Amino acid sequence: MTEIVVRYEDKVIERVVTEKKRISIGRNSDNDVVLDNRGVSRKHASIEISPNNCVIIDNESLNGTFVNNRRVEEEILRDGDIITIGKYTITLRAHVEQEVKLSDLDGTMTLNTRKHREQVAVDRRDREVIARSGGAAVLLGEKNAPTTEVKLGPATVTFGKAEFVNVHIAGWFVPDLQAKIALEDGQYILSNVGHKNKTRVNGEPVDHAVLKNADLVQIGRSVFRFVAGNPAS
Repeated sequence: MTEIVVRYEDKVIERVVTEKKRISIGRNSDNDVVLDNRGVSRKHASIEISPNNCVIIDNESLNGTFVNNRRVEEEILRDGDIITIGKYTITLRAHVEQEVKLSDLDGTMTLNTRKHREQVAVDRRDREVIARSGGAAVLLGEKNAPTTEVKLGPATVTFGKAEFVNVHIAGWFVPDLQAKIALEDGQYILSNVGHKNKTRVNGEPVDHAVLKNADLVQIGRSVFRFVAGNPAS
């Protein structure tokens, strides 16, 4: 069974448990997941579930469907992905809870909130970055970063103080080799190979982490934002 958890302002407001292979999301009351907000279209999106994967499909909604802060038309979902629709965030989980329904509301209203405007602007800039990189994923320097962009590809990218690394990280306590990013099975894997707690994703220390779009990667004091691209590029 599939459980979908809906949050509004970080509070869980709905859990839907179903064995259906297609889950509809929208403002109309006949959807499996009902989002009671005029920024959500009547039939906003759907999730197709198969034995191999889950795919979210945007139904040409007015305000769009975002996965990890990137606007998508159709996207394969991975563990930990965060779906944003209007003011709601949605995650898929693997345990069973009671289904809750919300009410219906007529008319779709164009969202003009600051959060939505910022999300759309970031998505547009990220797509420009990916186009400029030829489709490859990129690390964008956010804070104390030695460079503005690091293009990722099939080759492993290393971080540290040694001359042989690809990205030099400043700091008294950063070792010669602190971290690396490698492409494995179509996913970028960040690995800590240096001092403990000196490699973080979204503020949490990691040994290994699969990078998702918009993840904040901190190595030493340098912070980068991961912009997902095409692993084949």
